[in-house]
Amino acid sequence: MESYITIEEIQLLINIPESLHEMFLRVANGLHQRAKQPKEKVLQQLVRMMENPKKYAFSKNKLTNLAKAVFESRKNGVEISLTETGREFLVNEEAVMTMDQDIGQITKQFDLREDKLHYAVYGKEHIEEGALAQMETAVSLPISRAGALMPDAHQGYGLPIGGVLATEHDKVIPYAVGVDIACRMCMSVFNLPANYLKREPHLLKKVLLENTKFGMGGETGRKYDDSVMDRPEWKATKLISSLKDKAYRQLGSSGTGNHFVEWGIVEVLEEDDLLDLPKGAYMALLSHSGSRGLGANIANYYSKLAMQKTKLPKQAAHLAWLDLNTQEGQEYWIGMNLAGEYASANHHEIHYKIAKELREKPLKMIENHHNFAWKEQLADGTEVIVHRKGATPAGINDLGIIPGSMSQPGYIIRGKGNAEALNSASHGAGRLMSRSKALSSVTQSQMNKVLEEAGIQLTGGDLDESPMAYKNIEDVIAAQSELVTVLARFSPKIVRMADANRKEGRED
Repeated sequence: MESYITIEEIQLLINIPESLHEMFLRVANGLHQRAKQPKEKVLQQLVRMMENPKKYAFSKNKLTNLAKAVFESRKNGVEISLTETGREFLVNEEAVMTMDQDIGQITKQFDLREDKLHYAVYGKEHIEEGALAQMETAVSLPISRAGALMPDAHQGYGLPIGGVLATEHDKVIPYAVGVDIACRMCMSVFNLPANYLKREPHLLKKVLLENTKFGMGGETGRKYDDSVMDRPEWKATKLISSLKDKAYRQLGSSGTGNHFVEWGIVEVLEEDDLLDLPKGAYMALLSHSGSRGLGANIANYYSKLAMQKTKLPKQAAHLAWLDLNTQEGQEYWIGMNLAGEYASANHHEIHYKIAKELREKPLKMIENHHNFAWKEQLADGTEVIVHRKGATPAGINDLGIIPGSMSQPGYIIRGKGNAEALNSASHGAGRLMSRSKALSSVTQSQMNKVLEEAGIQLTGGDLDESPMAYKNIEDVIAAQSELVTVLARFSPKIVRMADANRKEGRED
């Protein structure tokens, strides 16, 4: 059957009054049928003509008569304009547009650039080939402007975990942010001696168990501060509104996988104005978690939408982007930032409740996050969006926490503002084994022995989070000496994680 351009296809791009339907169809199908031009090319010409009909009307071309009709109609006050989809095309004219009848929208196809961008790699000897290959693909995107790979990097979906990617200032990649939007670390340092852990281990464990919830069923009753739920962004989109009730119930809880809340000892090694703690040993609470079901649903919805609207070669499919000049781009940006505020509130709930139980106020609270996109500038002043997926900001005035594993220390660091690393550092030690490999190769007795030797009390957790599944944190820290200054060391002692549930998986 011979293919024709329909009025419905044209109206996805252009708001056309009924009086001009016949003329648009006649011109479009004349170009398509008689001139043998591909449908996509014809639609492109119509969109370009609509941007400046006067130009087309007073020059000799195949759209002259149609352009004159559009120009005269507008002069007479008739509304005829590009739709949002039509305007979106003009933002990226290098795209090839195809009509996807199943989703009723325009899909844009892009090729990868042949001239890959140079990007810095830190600790390359500790990084698997799959992660390096994914980073090569990421810096080949036509919207990429710079990249860097941290020493904890390992393979993920789209951008590798530990990958940092700067894109054009108005392009955001949901999968380069990640599924657990704004996952973060939070530490409270208390004015309690380190030996408090030895004196009161049962009390501290009890306080942990009573004030933490993990996993899909992890919901909390009493709230310490639920003001994050009053933010106007909860009404910004239908999707966000639909997630609000569950988000409220999950406020103050943690996810599965590598998420934890733990007691440990912080040893301040270097006095620093930003850290503002004298040298010495302190008791501290450290938590790692993200935006729960809210972030996961926002990530999944807009990742799929980006992949529908932006078609890329197979190896780059998960790096599809949204344009911030479009409605869906703005919706994702609002949702991502709300998820960031919510993730922070989750940690504060846990820390405030536990501090209240101990009748203590923290001397210092430190917080940093990953799985996020920031509007920043490159060293030359170029405005970009920097995606840090499993990487954390490490600017000159950035304090951060880089955890190890449940048997290895973590570190409080101050960023050095390394421009080649895009002001970034690792977000942890990074996985040495995949979850499935850890589950199949590590035994419970092996894990128990390692924990016993390190003096760790563990509640929950599973073999996929065993210390053997992670890289050596000392190697990872040493590989980023150009990026961070170590200020303090944190040694975990009493660890709480989600109970084993091998049906659930996590990307990082």
